[in-house]
Amino acid sequence: MGFQVMTMTDAAAARVRAIVENSGPDAKGVRVGIKKGGCAGMEYTIDLVREPNPKDDMIEHDGASVWVEPSAVLYLLGTRMDFETTTLRSGFTFTNPNQTSACGCGESVELKAADLAELARQKQETALAG
Repeated sequence: MGFQVMTMTDAAAARVRAIVENSGPDAKGVRVGIKKGGCAGMEYTIDLVREPNPKDDMIEHDGASVWVEPSAVLYLLGTRMDFETTTLRSGFTFTNPNQTSACGCGESVELKAADLAELARQKQETALAG
């Protein structure tokens, strides 16, 4: 298995599969991106994918496909995507090591770009360990 920008839990994969099943025959998965906005500066975006963009990174888990916009890759490195249902809301959640702060609602976050030197070192260690 190659290096993945981010991972997703079984719950997130099940939700992505449900979205695809409910969105017609041409739905392939979802795309995760980041846009400026919200009280902490950035918000995650999730859009249905009908035509995958060849520049996007693709993650697969348990039959679910998630694409990551190239502009979001640096901010999403090492992130775990989950899906949770609480009494107040249900939706995708992101556990992101690059997050420096978030607003109370959890809808917007402040993100810093991942340290590529650190990432390269981790990749190298993983390769050596494997």
